Amino acid sequence: MLELGFAGFLLAHAGVHASFLAPHPPAKKGAPAWPFDTNRSWLLSPLGAGRNSLRVLVVALVAVTIAGYAIAALGLLGIVSGDVTMASVALASTASLGLLGLFFHPWLTIGLIIDVVLLWIALTRPITV
Repeated sequence: MLELGFAGFLLAHAGVHASFLAPHPPAKKGAPAWPFDTNRSWLLSPLGAGRNSLRVLVVALVAVTIAGYAIAALGLLGIVSGDVTMASVALASTASLGLLGLFFHPWLTIGLIIDVVLLWIALTRPITV
């Protein structure tokens, strides 16, 4: 049962990353800024990265994040080899850290914390099915 819950958590965490691909909602006066803005990176934009380059990077990082966590969830459920589970968590967490770090918004801090914990688990406490 623990594996099912952890697999669900991984899939939910992966699903949030799809928000980086969603269109921005209309801006309303007094409303907070959209936290999944990918039009500008605090690190890459000053180095000359344009919107198209950033979009390609975002799509790639989101794809790796979602695929990695999905494969890890399947490993936890015994559907794919358990040998790949922790490697998939490590890969997905690293891609997520890159995405959240490059397009940082204070609301995304919880995602960064989740990724660090998952990466720590993947590197130090392998979970086997």
